[in-house]
Order: sequence, then structure tokens, then C-alpha cells
Amino acid sequence: MTAAEKQTMGFQTEVRQLLNLMIHSLYSEKEIFLRELISNASDAADKLRFEALKNDALYEGDSNLAIRVAIDREARTLTVSDNGVGMTRDEVITNIGTIAHSGTRRFFERMTGDEAKDARLIGQFGVGFYSAFMVADRVTLRTRHVGAPVGEGVVWESNGEGEYTIEYADCPGRGTSVTLHMRAGEDEFLDPFRVRSVIHKYSDHIAWPILMHKEDGSGEETVNKASALWARPRNEITELEYDEFYKQTTHDYEAPLAHIHSRVEGKQEYIALLYIPRHAPFDLYERDRRYGIKLYVRRVFIMDDAEQLMPAYLRFVRGVIDAADLPLNVSREILQNNRDIDAIRGGATRRVLDLLAELADSASEKDKYQEFWAEFGTVLKEGIIEDHTNRERLARLMRWSSTASDEPKVGLAQYVARMVSGQKEIYYLTAESPSAARNSPHLEVFRKRGIEVLLLTDRIDEWVMTHLTEFDGKPLRSVAKGDLDLKGVGSEIEEPAAPPEEPEVKALTARMAKALGDRVKEVRVSARLTDSPACLVAGEHDLGMHMERLLKAAGQKAPAAKPVLEINATHPLIRRLAAEADGRHFEDWSRLMFDQALLAEGGMLEDGAGYVRRLNELLLALSPAS
Repeated sequence: MTAAEKQTMGFQTEVRQLLNLMIHSLYSEKEIFLRELISNASDAADKLRFEALKNDALYEGDSNLAIRVAIDREARTLTVSDNGVGMTRDEVITNIGTIAHSGTRRFFERMTGDEAKDARLIGQFGVGFYSAFMVADRVTLRTRHVGAPVGEGVVWESNGEGEYTIEYADCPGRGTSVTLHMRAGEDEFLDPFRVRSVIHKYSDHIAWPILMHKEDGSGEETVNKASALWARPRNEITELEYDEFYKQTTHDYEAPLAHIHSRVEGKQEYIALLYIPRHAPFDLYERDRRYGIKLYVRRVFIMDDAEQLMPAYLRFVRGVIDAADLPLNVSREILQNNRDIDAIRGGATRRVLDLLAELADSASEKDKYQEFWAEFGTVLKEGIIEDHTNRERLARLMRWSSTASDEPKVGLAQYVARMVSGQKEIYYLTAESPSAARNSPHLEVFRKRGIEVLLLTDRIDEWVMTHLTEFDGKPLRSVAKGDLDLKGVGSEIEEPAAPPEEPEVKALTARMAKALGDRVKEVRVSARLTDSPACLVAGEHDLGMHMERLLKAAGQKAPAAKPVLEINATHPLIRRLAAEADGRHFEDWSRLMFDQALLAEGGMLEDGAGYVRRLNELLLALSPAS
């Protein structure tokens, strides 16, 4: 393509869908478009300043970085321009012609019903540029990447209806300008007073000056404070200013759930302004996603995805860390092997966990913490596995469902505070789903004795419990593993009126073990069951059956471990089995007890057809007509 040629290209299908949503239904506050364009311009200036640390010639004789907003009422245009890093032709196509590279499908799956007007989705998917088409029927973008020849500037233009044109053009100045040709009826954004008010509302704390022409035509003036919010004293900053800074820097459309602003002095000096979002991003569970911490050194932007500043299990935290003593030309390699960075990371992590603890422990903030847990709890659990240093702090933040609480989730401290008489262990059960957990036969004796059991149904839970072995001096114990002795714990329960004789029971368990063969480690009488005929129990030090299934589903090899079949010797079905003289029917009854126990655990039958056949034959054998 030569400099004189103009090329017409089509948007991705997803972009066309998005533009239609933008224009017709997405936002209720159209003024948001200006914040998005100014924020993009600020990012471009940040990037140039960082690049120029290594090569001052990139400034091209103009080191006064700024953002300009210009209005032309006669032409009905509003232009946002910067003298930042600019873009190449390929970058324009990548950044403007495509969206949300890994998440377009999820984006449009979310855009249904009332959520079609949920503006926070735009912040989640990084597509704020397209908000310009809410107020403009044509958008023209002119840009030249820093260091590129004047003739390699790029002009991009689109009316938002499925195609765009792109061509090379002479661009004397570096940076980017975005010109909006305003739609009929959008005259309010051609009013300088209205535009200034939007800038004050959303972009007052952009670190670069935002310049507009004075009303009297006597030159330009700065219309924002152009200062780093995090560097100001906390008592001078309002909650509204904190919220607007968060929205500006994260492109989120809702205020954060909470924030912390701290200044650390001493050997390592830094300022941290960190936020807990109200909602999880769409790619929260992608551990290699971009992190949300911007790193500055003495107010100079360094990078915007500094994963070394926050552990992976806190990857939802957004904000700014401004260090005083790092070299300005700090690189990722230096960050990975830097004691100061390790100290900053440790301190910032503790402050985030302290903030979460304040929410969790405060009676007035309890609902807010439950809201946080619903969005980010599963990710926070990763910290139990990864962060030995803060494991105790994290354990106090964990929340699970319980058999003895009407609350959505309860913590370990709450559990310990209401342990019953004689109880020395914290009991839990892992299962595939909440319904499977609540209906598990393993809970029967615990319900009879009034003992609370935590119900763990996240996929990560059983792996978490291999690392969280005690809390407040109390061991954590699975109710589905090992032997169980609840004598003296909780309420006493009535023993069966006529329990089977011990020799009879021993003969039955030995006979069942022989019939089941290598499917089980052993068959024994259960101390867990009061209503169900049988259940499966893992060995004390074996993988739980739930964890074993998860590993197999992930294609990983799980250590071979046979379960124990526990039977309720007083149950009518078990007594019927004990009375069975026919060897074939006895084996079928034994297999039926095993398969039912496996199904109750959420497991899959190896031979479903065989199970149905055996069940039908046994039903026929019991039928009076047989």
C-alpha cells in the first residue's frame, strides 16, 4: 500500500454488533465518551514519557506532554488530541479494528436483557473507544507513531456501520487526534461550558494538563487539576474524588467496593492507592491476564501491568503504586530480582488483606464483604495454596456454606465460636454442588448430634484443604475420610433397639468385601449413617473422591486409592442383604449398595447399563408375582 492509497476494510463481526449496541442501547450517560477518549490520550502520554527515559530524542523537541480538547461549532466537531506515543498503521488496525481479543464471545453473551444497558461491561472488556459513536455519526482518527517519518502518519475514519477506511498521510506532529463529527441532537457536547463540566467530573485528576481554548479567544488554559491524586494528603481528598480517579484509571463504570490509600516511609518509600472493584472482570480466572497495578517512580509512569507488585490471587486489585527509590529505567527483569520490589509487594499485599479483614469483621460492612466474596472468593482461596506467609490472615477471610447457618457464607472464626460441647475439630465436606453437599449421607450423624459441618463446593476447595490443616489450634477434618468417633461430642443419639450381633455383622462385611473384590479397600460398619444404607469413605491420607474426579477430568493422573464402603447395619436393606442366601443375588445386592453410595457422592458409574440390569432383576426377585 502506497502513501496515496486509501483502503476500505471491514470491522470484525463482533465490532459491528458492538457499534450497534453503542449507538442504540448501551449507555444512559453519553458523556462517558469524553472520559474514555481523554483516558486513552493520557495512556499515550504515559507511554511516551517512559520510552523517552531511554531515548530523549523521542520527544522530537517537544517534551511538554498535554491533552487538548477543541470544539468547532460551525463544523460540528469535537476533537481530543495528544502528543503522546502515537500508533502505527498495524497498531490502528489491531486496536481499533478488533476488540477484546480473548473475550468477544463472553461479552455478547452478557449483553442480554437488562444487562444490555449495564455500562460496566465496557470497562470489563476494554472497548471504551467505541463509545464515541454514541454521539458521533463519523469519527476520524489521525496518528503518527513517535519516531516515524512525517509521511507515515495514518488516517482512520468510520461512520460506525461496519467498515472503515485507512490510509497513510502527512502528520507533522506525533501523537493522536480523534475528531467526532457530532450527530444531530448532540449539541450539548459542542458547548464549551458543558464539555468543561464533564472534564471536571471525570478527568480532573489526569496527571497531564487538559487544555482548551479560552472563551475570549486569548489562548489556551488548563481545565483540570493535572496532579497525581495519590500524592495528595488523604484528608484533602473526598470519597467522590477517589471514586472518579478509580473510574478514570480502570475504565470501570461503577464505584469501587473499597479502597486503601497509604504512604510508607522508611527503608522503602512508596505510596499505594489500591482499590477493590465491585464486580469481577470477565477474565478473572485466566491467571495470565493483565494485572491492574500501575507502577510509577517519582510520579513517572513505568508500566501498567506490574504483576510483580501483587500476588496472583489478588489479581483483581486495581490501583497505583508510586515508588521513591527504584531506578527510572526499571525493567521487568529488574523487577523480578529486586528486594525493594519484594518489600513493596509484601507490604501492599498485607494492606489489601487488612482492608478485606476490616470489611469482614465489621458488623456494618458484613453485607459488603459477602458481596466481595461472591465476586472474588474463589480466587482469594488460591492464596491459601500459594502464600504461606499470609495463610493465617487468609484463613480468617475464607467463607463457606454451612449446615447450621442461615447466612449465605460463614467464616472459620464464626464456626469455632459455636462449636458444640466436646468438639475439638472443624468438620467439612467437599462435594460437586450445594445440593449434593446438603443431601450427602455423610452428614446424617452430624445433624443428629447438632454438629455444624462446612460445605465446600468450589472446585478448588479440596486442594485448599490440603494446605489449610488447622485454624485457631483446631484441626480441620473431612467428614468423608477415615474413621469417625463422635462419642461425647454434641447431643447424644439413641442407639438402635436391637442392633445386629457382632459375629453376624463381621460375617456380612467379610462376605460383601469378597463380593465387591478390588472395588473397595474394605467393608465396615459405619458410625456416620443413621438413615442411609451405605456410603463411601476415603482413607485418612488418601485423596478425596471429589478431588480424584477433578484430577481425572483435567487429564491428570490421580493416585490409585480404593474407597471404604461403610454400611448401616440397622438399615432394612442391609438386613435384607444379610438374609440373602442366593450367592448371585447377594453379589448383585452388594454391587447395588456400592453403586448407590457412589452416586450419592456425585460419582459416575463405570457400568450404568449393568446397574440398571441388576436393579431390575432384584426388583423382580422381590415382586410377589415372581
